[in-house]
Amino acid sequence: MTTSHQRPRHDTPGRRMLNKVPEVTLYFWIIKILCTTVGETAADFLNENLGFGLTNTSVVMTLLLVITLIFQFSAKKYVPGVYWLAVVLISVVGTLVSDNLTDNLGVALETTTLVFAVLLAVTFAAWYALEKTLSIHTISTLRREAFYWLAILFTFALGTSAGDLVAERFDLGYGVSAALSGALIAVVAAARFLLRLGAVLAFWTAYVLTRPFGASIGDYLSQSPDDGGVGLGTVATSGLFLVTILCLVVYLSITRRDASVPQPVEGV
Repeated sequence: MTTSHQRPRHDTPGRRMLNKVPEVTLYFWIIKILCTTVGETAADFLNENLGFGLTNTSVVMTLLLVITLIFQFSAKKYVPGVYWLAVVLISVVGTLVSDNLTDNLGVALETTTLVFAVLLAVTFAAWYALEKTLSIHTISTLRREAFYWLAILFTFALGTSAGDLVAERFDLGYGVSAALSGALIAVVAAARFLLRLGAVLAFWTAYVLTRPFGASIGDYLSQSPDDGGVGLGTVATSGLFLVTILCLVVYLSITRRDASVPQPVEGV
């Protein structure tokens, strides 16, 4: 793979930026899971509680995502507030893409899961073919950043479809679904640290798995006891997690503890 000391042919000094994504720390995974939970509960709140419907909710959230990504792409370095706002919005949009296909168009969850898995694989294949690396330590050009966000969109859509397939089609319930996703994440972590699983593969696998994990937690907290949840509701659950995300992002903006720098190593 290409290291941070090598420059692809298409790159010029004027187009290069500082790494545009945060360091993968405990803060990263906590906020990512919180964003995933908000993606599930916020989509439900807009769609069902406010009566926007899937179509209107999808249009509004997609427009907000596009605007946020314009700011993200325009930045020359990692900006915690902009980056994590983009993750929150893309988690909502990824959820809505899957929900629109299954609820509005009647596409089977097995089909959407397979399609999104293929699209994610194609994205990675094209990314590597052009850049010779999938490392998130080298998101320092516009093309690499475009691949990065496209991959993230497909991970959320894939995680939504796969999570819904397990939780709803197999009727395992929110708690069991969360436990199953959490166990798989633990397996990936163990494979990474004990069996030397490749960093890139471990990172993106965990990234996909945190989607059904966070969504199951969100559903468990927000849904009524009759449906197997705690009954906090989508408003309280979304508000609680958004405030937590905001506090963590403010902390990281001040301390810069997750500021990432290009590293001359292979992998994540």
